[in-house]
Amino acid sequence: MSDENEPEGENVSEDAAPEAEEAKSGSNFGPGVLATIAMLVAIATLGASAWMWRNPTQADAPAPAEAATPTFSDTEKSDAKTKLCAAFELVRAGVANSSALQAPGGDEDVSGALAVAANARLALYGGGQYLLARIEPAAPPEIADAARKFGNTLMDIGAAAMAQVPKSDPGQDARLKDADAQNAAVEELCK
Repeated sequence: MSDENEPEGENVSEDAAPEAEEAKSGSNFGPGVLATIAMLVAIATLGASAWMWRNPTQADAPAPAEAATPTFSDTEKSDAKTKLCAAFELVRAGVANSSALQAPGGDEDVSGALAVAANARLALYGGGQYLLARIEPAAPPEIADAARKFGNTLMDIGAAAMAQVPKSDPGQDARLKDADAQNAAVEELCK
């Protein structure tokens, strides 16, 4: 016995299949339409990002004239100078000691010579970075500037040495002479 409300036979499966498929996907859009929409959203996001990168907002940035110059007490200045001079002495000793090293096996010790050269380069470059990192805002400007010049010159010498620039190169020779003069200047300011 068949019920009037129930569809009969094969027509049930043919007619119900598209509706069941549509109910499973939950969307009338095909994959091509979704891909196109996703691509448009991605392009719009990229465009907005590029526009923001080219046109940053400056609403919260204070004008340069509004920035207050920090003031430091004499104790803060003295402490900053003491710390900077201690860092200078440490760097100077490290550079001098590593530059004076000799290969343990003498002139024939190629590996030792390379290790000594690498240590000297590390002392120059790392020492310059260390010194620059120890310049506190409270340090007196005269010694801070001198230490900054010396630290940057040490890094320049170290970078050139890592690039196999010989000491006889006019540029490297000039940097070495500058470092000697800057070393003497910082030493004098630390007295």
